[in-house]
Amino acid sequence: MIGRANRFHGYNSLRYVYRHGKTVREPHMSLRYCDNNKREDYRLAVVVSKKVNKSAVARNRIRRRIYEAFRAHMALGQPLDLVITVFQANVETIADQELQAEIASLLQQAGLKTRDIIESKES
Repeated sequence: MIGRANRFHGYNSLRYVYRHGKTVREPHMSLRYCDNNKREDYRLAVVVSKKVNKSAVARNRIRRRIYEAFRAHMALGQPLDLVITVFQANVETIADQELQAEIASLLQQAGLKTRDIIESKES
């Protein structure tokens, strides 16, 4: 799980990102992002609809897997607001490496720097 400082709080906190953000999409999920100059670090939210899976346990598992993939392998030093929206239920069962690769691909399409991309360029 990512830290409390890096999560959204409040019912209407995602509204600005949905109105003003840019979107990139992969087969299983999309990333909506925008700059937030009022903060020093990024904020991340993962949205999993009931249409994806009716079970709250399954939706929470998907959410936790994405938070963990983001926390363990990605590092953003930019003040951004990020919202990952999941479209497919099979995100719950895909391999961790595939999930991490898809998140890295979303961030790369958005032009955001990640720890994995930075380390590969330095090598």
